[in-house]
Amino acid sequence: MEKDIQKKIDELLSKMTLREKIGQLNQPETPTADKIEEFKDMVRKGEVGSILMSCGATAGNDAQGAINVEFYNKLQRIAVEESPNGIPILFGRDVIHGHNTVFPIPLAMTASFNEELIEKSFMDIAKEASNDSIHWTFTPMLDLARDPRWGRIIEGPGEDPYLGARVAVAAVRGLQGNNVSDKDKILACAKHYIGYGASEGGRDYHRTEITDYSLFNYYLPAFKGAVDAGALTVMSSFNDVSGQPVTSSRYYLTEILRNKLGFMGFVVSDYDAVSQLKKQGVAQDEEDCADMSLSAGLDMDMHDSVYLNNLEKSVKEKRISEDIIDTAVRRVLYVKFKKGLFDNPYCEKKEINRISHFEDALKMAEESIVLLKNDNGLLPLKKDKKVGLVGPFVHERRSLLGSWTLDGKESETRNIYEAMREKAPGKIEGITGVGLGWDSSVRCMFESDVVVLCLGESWTATGEHRAVSDISLTDDQKMLIKKAKQTGKKTVGVLFCGRPIEMQGIADNFDALILAWHGGNMCADAVANIIYGDCVPSGRMPMTAVRKATHIPLYYNVTSSGRPVNCYYGENAGDCYVDSLATPYYPFGYGLSYTEFRYSDIRCDNPQLSVDNIKNGKKFILSVDVENIGEYNSKETVQLYINDKVASMMRPIKELKGFKKILINKGEKVSVKFELGYEELGFYLSNGEYTVEPGEFSVYIGKNSLTNRSITIKII
Repeated sequence: MEKDIQKKIDELLSKMTLREKIGQLNQPETPTADKIEEFKDMVRKGEVGSILMSCGATAGNDAQGAINVEFYNKLQRIAVEESPNGIPILFGRDVIHGHNTVFPIPLAMTASFNEELIEKSFMDIAKEASNDSIHWTFTPMLDLARDPRWGRIIEGPGEDPYLGARVAVAAVRGLQGNNVSDKDKILACAKHYIGYGASEGGRDYHRTEITDYSLFNYYLPAFKGAVDAGALTVMSSFNDVSGQPVTSSRYYLTEILRNKLGFMGFVVSDYDAVSQLKKQGVAQDEEDCADMSLSAGLDMDMHDSVYLNNLEKSVKEKRISEDIIDTAVRRVLYVKFKKGLFDNPYCEKKEINRISHFEDALKMAEESIVLLKNDNGLLPLKKDKKVGLVGPFVHERRSLLGSWTLDGKESETRNIYEAMREKAPGKIEGITGVGLGWDSSVRCMFESDVVVLCLGESWTATGEHRAVSDISLTDDQKMLIKKAKQTGKKTVGVLFCGRPIEMQGIADNFDALILAWHGGNMCADAVANIIYGDCVPSGRMPMTAVRKATHIPLYYNVTSSGRPVNCYYGENAGDCYVDSLATPYYPFGYGLSYTEFRYSDIRCDNPQLSVDNIKNGKKFILSVDVENIGEYNSKETVQLYINDKVASMMRPIKELKGFKKILINKGEKVSVKFELGYEELGFYLSNGEYTVEPGEFSVYIGKNSLTNRSITIKII
């Protein structure tokens, strides 16, 4: 199969002019109506390798037109039947967390800790997108991020490299399947490679400072997971890393991505990132931009036409060789052959049973929701309770979908008032609250048995170019919380947010608190199911919820301070700041259930192994019994963390190295087994070399990153 593809690529390259080759590396966006004929002429000449099926740099927050399949089929027909070598065009669109059916934002999906459900969600997404001419989506976003002020925090897997890698594998498998040439599969694109999530201050597009040690141990694992899972495209990031723009970095794009990670597909730039090299101060003009990027290993230029306008001249003046262009074209053609575009270039619309997709979206939303607080078992509510539903999200629909929702419909999204009222007819009174006179909302609260405050942030405060300096709720929402507290009624908070928010002064004023995220089409239904106990919450925090935004960055897998002030773990936490307590309000991995789980002590069958045994595939076998001692059948996410006690480099106090989400019925006890071997017990040195060193390791198994239940194993 691979030899056959390479033979076909050789045949095509031998017939292509230099201009046609460069055309394969060019990705313009969908033309406006007045430019269509000019664009068709470019396609006839072989000057378009891919089309970005959207307009603008911030497509996730800007209105986009609906996809016209007939239009794209016409463009494809010109490419296949009228261009010199009949090479089909690759159509790409930002299908980030849903196409027609909108699933929870990716950060919320990660909170499910359910790889099978994530994979199934992306299978549904691929099926819908491929039915609209889309061959390629620019997801999964795998930027490790520790700053929730960053608007694009919503698109990624949070703060942990291990969890990010597991999510990456699930997303790529869901999108591409076992055979990406299948008509209901689309190409995945691992982005943004690399370090974009470390932008200073959470300010989008800003510089990053990342050592190679941190790069290999924190920022690269998710991309390695995507590459190992077969991702055929990667998008380079806008940012520089320690003064070196990724767009023009052979070190990052070739030496690491290809030579170390083994990536075989093609790299596409982010929007206008090639021309951006001038602004970043490393290129004199667009000719420099083109030469530097292509030589670094960036194969396809998104939107700015820098390759198309400059590479012919670069070859003629011998600044670059045509061989470099041939290499990039080979990669693009390879992906097109793998996708099956030469055999099936056109989209044939078919009916899709979206009912099953909505069902999957509901399951995903339910398992993404994190129960943060539930004093005295207030939740679930009985359906005979009179509920005062108050707040700006009572009747909200659009924000439940989240940012990067290009093709979902607000009209297909119920609000929380509708979902709750269906569950408990005649027992729900809904008042928007914010923006109305306080008398109506206070009356609603006083006349209810339980108050449910529906709060959060607009979808427009998230996504690309949407960083915020303040991650707390707005003043009017805080006032609403205060009013509810003054009524003396039991109060449930539901937070519809794209990020973890500042919790001090918020969480402590609720009797129960739910983080519902921007959960997609079925978000409101999922919340109603959780509130009334038709579903038991099982989501876990994919990143830390801070007390105060001034504590950012605050993340669990931190190295130990030489002084006794490891504040995340409560060691002299008052010494980190003299004016506030710097422990997490809710730590990584945290989440409550409606039932209780009892953990046994950890067992290890073989607590000592040699380095050679580890390298040869031997593993530590650890197990723990988990018993459901409550009243509800429920899923529990059993989490395993390690600490390398003494190493040649400082290692995190704890780092996630395993998790299993399992259903445990009430009264049932299950034994949960983990294996720790070469891949889990080592780390990367600054030169990218992976090492497993002898020494003792503490292994923790429990409910979240702050668990103290541990056992010691030893590598000799």
